[in-house]
Amino acid sequence: MDQIIIQHMETVRRITEQAIMRIPEEVANIIPEGFNNNIRWNFGHIAFVQEKLVFGLLGEEMNIPSNYEQLFNAGTRPADWRGTPPSLIEIADVLKEQKARIKDFIQYRLYETLPTPFTNRAGITFYTVGEAFLFSFYHEALHIETIKQLYRAISSK
Repeated sequence: MDQIIIQHMETVRRITEQAIMRIPEEVANIIPEGFNNNIRWNFGHIAFVQEKLVFGLLGEEMNIPSNYEQLFNAGTRPADWRGTPPSLIEIADVLKEQKARIKDFIQYRLYETLPTPFTNRAGITFYTVGEAFLFSFYHEALHIETIKQLYRAISSK
């Protein structure tokens, strides 16, 4: 079963990697009316949250650029950004590298209890690595759908 979970993570991430490569850089910062964030934020948020759910909750080193927490954590928004955010290509590289690290790291840790249970913003509490990891697939898919909606809204103008 663990191998099926890893394969599913690879499938979800492949969809995300394909999506980021189809988005032109020039539309990545546009925030259409009715949206809170842009395409760049959503891709960066996927990377940050995945890192937190897999590595951060276990107290492991989060091996993504140090500014990702300030740029892409829940509750952040592009209007508050200072400096230049990473390009889509840079985020794509982080997503790809992250997938390989997760595959190596998580295989035998899915049933490991988290040092401290983690309750997300939706009020869902995770007690094991596997619970948090499985939720990350849902989270990633939600943001891919938001990215699609953003792109449609931008393209329709």
